[in-house]
Amino acid sequence: MALDQIFGIAGSALNAQTVRMNATASNLANAGTVASSDEAAFRGKRVTFKTIMETQAGGNDLANKGGVKISGISDDPRSISRVSDPGNPVADKDGYVYLSNVNEMSEMVEMMAAARSYQNNVEVVNTARQLMMRTLDIIKS
Repeated sequence: MALDQIFGIAGSALNAQTVRMNATASNLANAGTVASSDEAAFRGKRVTFKTIMETQAGGNDLANKGGVKISGISDDPRSISRVSDPGNPVADKDGYVYLSNVNEMSEMVEMMAAARSYQNNVEVVNTARQLMMRTLDIIKS
């Protein structure tokens, strides 16, 4: 694997982890929202990834030979909670509000995992850059 391929692979991972962190931030921002129906309640978003294999990329595009891409963003399948709150202005006719299915604690764990993966890929880019610079120094000598 050439060093230039490493930048493409790590770059795709950085992009994927950025989308993952954005989805998690959106989930946390909407964790405390309520709605007047089960259908209108906020559902957490989950990002799914797909690997980019060298044989799938084809052609001479080295940036896409290996790495990760986003295969989709879907709603969290966990159920929505219904709570009696007749004084709430968005309560339904029976006095219930519907809470989002976001668990703040698991979202924080998700955010830390995404941030750690992002940080690891930044280190990959920095190490590859240092290797290229050392190679240039050796060639100059």
